[in-house]
Amino acid sequence: MFEAAVKAYVDAGVNARKDIGSFLTAAEDYWEGYSIFDEFVPDQLGAVLRSVCTIGGDGLLAISNGAMQIETGLFDVVAVEAHSKASDMLTFDGILSHALDPVYNRAFNAHPYFIAGLEMQRYLHATKTTREQCASVVVKNKHNAMDNPLAAFPADMTVDEIINSTMVSHPLTQRDISPLADGCIVMVLASEKKAKELADHPIWLKGLGWYSDTPWLEARDWSAAGYTNLARDRAYKRAGIKNPRKEIDFAEVDDCFSYKELQHLEALQICESGKAGKLAEAGEFNCDGSFPVNVSGGRLGAGNLLEASALQSVLECVQQLRGHAGKRQIKNAKTAVAQSWRSVPTASGCVAVLSNEL
Repeated sequence: MFEAAVKAYVDAGVNARKDIGSFLTAAEDYWEGYSIFDEFVPDQLGAVLRSVCTIGGDGLLAISNGAMQIETGLFDVVAVEAHSKASDMLTFDGILSHALDPVYNRAFNAHPYFIAGLEMQRYLHATKTTREQCASVVVKNKHNAMDNPLAAFPADMTVDEIINSTMVSHPLTQRDISPLADGCIVMVLASEKKAKELADHPIWLKGLGWYSDTPWLEARDWSAAGYTNLARDRAYKRAGIKNPRKEIDFAEVDDCFSYKELQHLEALQICESGKAGKLAEAGEFNCDGSFPVNVSGGRLGAGNLLEASALQSVLECVQQLRGHAGKRQIKNAKTAVAQSWRSVPTASGCVAVLSNEL
């Protein structure tokens, strides 16, 4: 966290003590294994005896809260942090299971990946998406990760290797699931006036939306990402996006499970429902395709960073829009969309539209 904060502050040209008015961390005490985790945050962020807010959600939700703090006029500059120390967890599956609704769902003692398998089966049935098309997402994202020096799980794999890997919960196999990774990301947000003072070419947050759907498994539509539909509407309206496929150049979306990338792309209206799998299989979402998706490698290639996964998506968007993405740079990228999901068993997600043009 300290190293990420130092890099972020130097990059933004700010002094933590003098310039940053508020610090936000996206963290959940249960991930950390002890209560009141945010007491460990101030020292690493340079925020001792300063305003520190803990957001019980993913990193993109923390960015949304940071943006709202700036909108109040109380702060010109805020810092947002999210991290993963998944290697400390001995009972990751148990933590996810504990998040199930305690009255109606937890008593079934269902493994969270069993739930993901059920949702995947429903999505495939409803949209006529094939198992091979989901596997092509894994192949693409792990291959993309090979050009990302920060990615934890780059690989050159085949569709058959994905399908024939260990079965977890039909039709979900081990390779369909994003592996856990450690990491931390810190970002600096500023008001329009301050951003122009600090940077010659800042990246702008054009629109934000977030939504939490029902917590009950039996009360949600398992064939679609309803939370993203609603968050999308808010973000696109604020950003003035009318035709996402034409007005947005690339996307970084949650692919915690292979089928979720396809489901989220459809929810973002990048394509019609049931068409994402065919487009993925045809290479349309590759780095050199008509609409690049998860050029960073996504969760499947870069790793599942828990609450920081959303900031990994935003980080890739920022690097691409700055033209700093190296080998994986997308030509003439001007507008991007980043999308998050808080993973099984939640139905919570955020959408952000970013651009290098005000």
